Amino acid sequence: MTGCMTGAGWQKEVFDALSDADVRQVAFVPDAGHSYVIKEAIASPDIQDVVLTTEEEGVGVVCGAWLGGQRAVLLMQSSGVGNCVNTFSLLEACRFPFLTLVTMRGEYAEFNPWQSPMGRRTQAVLELVGVRVYRADVPEQVGEVVGAALDSAFLAGEQVAVLLGQRLIGRKTWERK
Repeated sequence: MTGCMTGAGWQKEVFDALSDADVRQVAFVPDAGHSYVIKEAIASPDIQDVVLTTEEEGVGVVCGAWLGGQRAVLLMQSSGVGNCVNTFSLLEACRFPFLTLVTMRGEYAEFNPWQSPMGRRTQAVLELVGVRVYRADVPEQVGEVVGAALDSAFLAGEQVAVLLGQRLIGRKTWERK
C-alpha cells in the first residue's frame, strides 16, 4: 500500500510539537500515515518508541507513562479506535491525561471497504467515551491543532484525540507485487 504523501512538512510539525511538549514515549502500531513521526521517535535519544501489537495496549502504555512521570502519545489509525473502546474506560475512571493522534481511513478516495465503517464512526466513538476531538484536514492546520491538543491533554488534564484527515494523509492505493 502506498500513499500520496504531501511531504514531510506537516509530519515534521507533529514531531517537533511532541518534542517541544516534552513527550518521552510514543506508542504505535506501524502505520504509513505516521511513518515520519515513528522514524523520528525511533531515532531520537529523548523518546522511547513502543511498538504495539494492538492499539488498546497503547492506552495502558500512555497511562503507565503518566504514572511514571512521563508524557506519552498513542499513534494509531482510525480502525484502531474500535479496538480501544473497552480500554478507554481507564481514562474516564482514573482521569489520566491522554493524547492520541489518529490517521483517518474510510474517507476521501478510500479503496478498502473494510476501512469505511470505522472511518465514518471514529469521531462519534471517541466523543461517546468522553474524548475531546480535534481535527486537521490541511497541512496548515496541523501544527496549531496538535499544539492545542498537547496543551489540553498535558496542561488541562483532558483526554484528547487529533484526527488527521485522509485528504491530509494522502490517497492510498493497493499495489500488487
